[in-house]
Formats: sequence, structure tokens, C-alpha cells
Amino acid sequence: MHSIKGILTHWDFMAWYYLNTQWHNAFLDVILPYLRQPWFWSPLYLFLLIFMPYKFGKKGWIWCLLFLVSFILSDQVSAHLMKPYFERLRPCNNYRVSNLIHLIVPCGGMYGFPSSHAANHFSLGIFSAVTLSRLVKWIWPVAILWALAVSYSQVYVGVHYPLDITVGGLIGTAIGICTGKLFNRYFGLTSRSIAAL
Repeated sequence: MHSIKGILTHWDFMAWYYLNTQWHNAFLDVILPYLRQPWFWSPLYLFLLIFMPYKFGKKGWIWCLLFLVSFILSDQVSAHLMKPYFERLRPCNNYRVSNLIHLIVPCGGMYGFPSSHAANHFSLGIFSAVTLSRLVKWIWPVAILWALAVSYSQVYVGVHYPLDITVGGLIGTAIGICTGKLFNRYFGLTSRSIAAL
């Protein structure tokens, strides 16, 4: 009987094979590398860090603080705790797939499990959705699609396997839910939060 680890590794490789080496085109080769760049999203982050305190006062400042805490926690857990422990090579560092890989960006660090990009963006997206869903009804699908797009780009460009981003996304989701619920419990934003200013 095949081990669970063996089955997961097999399906992970097969998913990576199609997502990275088969399903690519010139248009996505140009677009997707940008989606994974922090500077590409920096106007969005800057807008939130200005808008939230402006619109919600003290609660907005606390929101910004927990937004940053969500990022820091997900990054520390994924990059500094789990990657050194599991030591799983990125596909772009794996000589066994070097003749197959469609690599269109610099490889990055040696290890890729779990994906810090996925963990970070899911933590920010889920935190935002949990805390702002009372005010912005459409934020859940937008936040999830945003995090998924960034995560998918990591597989597409050749620096992660699908399992890397899946686990990273789960880590980020858990952290985003925790920080979001913590904020809602003590500082929850409603339409009254704006009216009170």
C-alpha cells in the first residue's frame, strides 16, 4: 500500500507539472510575475493604512496594527519556523525537474514549503474579509480570489509546488481568522463606527 506521503507527493508533482510546464502562455508569462511582487500591491496596502484611520479613527489604527500583525505572524511561521524544519526544495532548486520547469523569475531561497507568499496574502485577505464583511458585502470573494491569484502565480512562475501554496494558504487563513475575530470581538467595525467619528 502506498503511503499517504507518497500519494500526496505524486499528486502534488502531477498538479505542478500541468500548472507550471503545460498550461502557460506569453500573456500570463508577462502578467503573473507582477502579481507576486510586494511592490505591485503596495498602493493597495498604503491606501488601507491611510483610509482605515481616516475613516474609523482609533479603531482604524488598531485595524492597521492587526493587519500588520497578521502579516508578521504568517511570515514568521511559514518562513522562519516551518521552512527550516521541513527543508523541502523549491522546484527551481530541484535538479530532478530542471529539464522540465518553466522558470520565469529568480528562484529565491532554497526551501519552499510552505509558501510564505500564500501564507502572507491569505492572512491579509482573510483578516480583511473577517473584519470588513459587515461593511463591504463583496469582500469575501474578492479577498479570496486575490490571495488565490497571488498563490497560483507562485506555481506558474516555477518557485513553488501546489502543496506549498495549499499549506501556506491554510496557515494564512487560520491566522487571518484568529486576528480578525480578535479584532471583531473588541473593536468590531459597523456603520456606527463611522457615524461616531
